Amino acid sequence: MPSIPITRSIAIDADELSETFVRSTGAGGQHVNTTDSAVQLRFDVANSPSLPDAVKRRLAVIAGRRMTAEGVLILRSEGSRSQLMNRQEVLARLVDLIREATVVPKARKATKPGKAAKARRVDAKKARSTVKAGRGKVRFD
Repeated sequence: MPSIPITRSIAIDADELSETFVRSTGAGGQHVNTTDSAVQLRFDVANSPSLPDAVKRRLAVIAGRRMTAEGVLILRSEGSRSQLMNRQEVLARLVDLIREATVVPKARKATKPGKAAKARRVDAKKARSTVKAGRGKVRFD
């Protein structure tokens, strides 16, 4: 089977995906009751040789409830009356999810305020303190 390109270095073999076709839910009249147009795509992320371990971990976090405890990603599409369009839509969503998981999050560097910022803060506090000190009762000694 052909492979599905994700990025320049990552491609998924189409044999790793399994599609099942079921009847769509909700309104739609007689057409919905007679055709299996909804698509359920299953991709075994945990046992996939195509994905690096770091991508698998990030994909598990991004997928959330769509990922089973066994590491199988389940995506469902039933937005269109056409089975072909639903297949294309669910495959596009899978590719988008994996592409999102390939992006390495930028590490945050802890920073501290500089000397000038600390001085401005102290000066502002002193100015506010003098304003508030001047609000007391007037004493005539």
